[in-house]
Amino acid sequence: MSNDRIADVVRLVKKAGILRPRDLQTHGIPRLYLRVAADEGAIMRVGRGLYIARGTRPTEHHSLAQASKRVPHGIVCLLSALRFHDLTTQSPFQVWLAISDKARLPKTDNPPLRIVRFSQKTLAYGVQEHRIESVPVRIFSPAKTVADCFRYRNKIGLDVALEALRECRRKRRATSDELWQAAKVCRVANVMRPYLEALS
Repeated sequence: MSNDRIADVVRLVKKAGILRPRDLQTHGIPRLYLRVAADEGAIMRVGRGLYIARGTRPTEHHSLAQASKRVPHGIVCLLSALRFHDLTTQSPFQVWLAISDKARLPKTDNPPLRIVRFSQKTLAYGVQEHRIESVPVRIFSPAKTVADCFRYRNKIGLDVALEALRECRRKRRATSDELWQAAKVCRVANVMRPYLEALS
């Protein structure tokens, strides 16, 4: 068993933040070395098919990084995006992910996911990329997230949407124009208008 190969695996895990077995293919490293590195304690398994470097301390948003590795085409949305942007007192135990209304439903139980289907237009608008534990994670912007909360108010509650809007304005995470534009894209302009006017 080549120690150089194991060292390569450790280096790749550190660089990736969270590594999946398929990530080794482009480097021509057999998956067997991933298991050997884990057995030797050089890396740690944190979920089925997910590995991190030994000594890595997961951050507050570790589950978002995990979810993004599991579902690369997903975008963090609604309650999870609110939590990331510090716009809610809610603490969701699932990662809320937006996927296309035509995409296949992801099959994973770790981390627990709450999948919401979006149209192509609403899926493409207001996406930001953040790096969490070296993993690129796509998350809707504060303005888009607030508009989505009004759009999906029957799923999450109008009180959550109103809290998000108030916090977004109070913390200056988005301008009135950004919120208004997001409301139009999400087709909730009429719903949000009275609340936006009351806060302006």
